[in-house]
Amino acid sequence: MRVRIIFNLKNKGAIVPFHHQHMLSEFITNILGEGGNNGLRDYSFYNFSGLKGQTHVNKAGLQFYSSRITLVLASPNETFINHFLSLLFEKQKVQLGNLILSPESVEKEETPEFGESVKYICISPMVLINPNNQKIDPKKFISPVTDDFSDILYDVIMSRMESSGNYTAQQIASFFKFQVVPDKGYLEKIKSEEKKFARIYAVYEEEEMYEIRGYTLPFTLYAAPEVQKFIFLCGLGCLTYKGFGMLDIANTDPSSRTVAYKNFVSAME
Repeated sequence: MRVRIIFNLKNKGAIVPFHHQHMLSEFITNILGEGGNNGLRDYSFYNFSGLKGQTHVNKAGLQFYSSRITLVLASPNETFINHFLSLLFEKQKVQLGNLILSPESVEKEETPEFGESVKYICISPMVLINPNNQKIDPKKFISPVTDDFSDILYDVIMSRMESSGNYTAQQIASFFKFQVVPDKGYLEKIKSEEKKFARIYAVYEEEEMYEIRGYTLPFTLYAAPEVQKFIFLCGLGCLTYKGFGMLDIANTDPSSRTVAYKNFVSAME
């Protein structure tokens, strides 16, 4: 299940950092913590985007000018999504960094039908190496045109799919087809413009800060439809519950496949 949470912005002109996933992660964790220890507070099979709205870029970060701001939240567990939304919509006002927001409504994205070849764009950076990995530096650059790039992502995804408990050992074994093919035209353009598609980001685990490398680029993934659906709902790579690795299908308008999710409306109404 994938939903778009729409907030009213109460203080237009407020600013958040360019990469504010750590703020969103803390926000979501705090909301879930208010729901008690029901097994969902520590659930990690979810993914979320950055905040979307009309912005102006300045030295301090992203300055929001739109009256509405959107956050995309996804998980294969509908109960988890509804639990979070129910806690969120009990509030008339929430604060995210300097933004003062009021939950307004929710739209549900219809999950598309997946084939064995899907072209994606990154809504948030993909992380290949977990900072807890003792063998590989999480800041190490791994070229996306190499087999190592695909192999590392494959191992991460298979481990996560297995630990989710939603797939049998036979199913996991059948998901051997997995290849990430980056858009070469995009990589050439980025190189010619002297821009970067791989950057160092900060991530926080139990109040300790780590530095990791994240990749943002369009690519085609060749994999079983079940794998495609899993990463669409759970994200691709490590630390997806921290807001990394959220994808969308290239050359599509997500708003064209959304419907109102009427279970949740503003607490002000």
